[in-house]
Amino acid sequence: MECHVYYEGDDDPKKCTARRLEKFDKAILHRRMEQVPYGVVLNPHAEQALSPADAEEALGTLVALDCSWESAEAAAFRMNGIHRALPFLVAANPVNYGRPFQLTTVEALAAACCIFDEYEAAEALLEPFRWGETFLTLNEEPLRRYSECADSSEVVAVQDDYLADKGDDGAESE
Repeated sequence: MECHVYYEGDDDPKKCTARRLEKFDKAILHRRMEQVPYGVVLNPHAEQALSPADAEEALGTLVALDCSWESAEAAAFRMNGIHRALPFLVAANPVNYGRPFQLTTVEALAAACCIFDEYEAAEALLEPFRWGETFLTLNEEPLRRYSECADSSEVVAVQDDYLADKGDDGAESE
């Protein structure tokens, strides 16, 4: 899976996972929107959830937007491609540890690889980060369940079921 990132450069460079991915030749950063290739765009504002069914349409290309959460508005996602939102997952990065949906660029790309049943690619992406393995451990069950779904509606059903189970266990489900 080839990973591309539209890079806005508005985060702390020392904490930027996209820049680290580029440094380790695991992703290609683009500074202009028109440079970003067609693929599956990970977009938290998309109306449809990412599912294994999207793997074929990805044409081997995943695209993420790297920007601060404050500027991650719908207008920032004008890239060509198939826009999909990631289902419920929790962050393992030190800044947003345990927060649902507050993933770094590398966590988002790795999650998409897992949903596409590309676990080795996910591990390779996360390898340069000391907390990378923790992301896979924290989200092991939902990622496995999402990867077994046929389509987006099943992913949403699994997400709802997973969140209901967490609520029944007394765990927080923000």
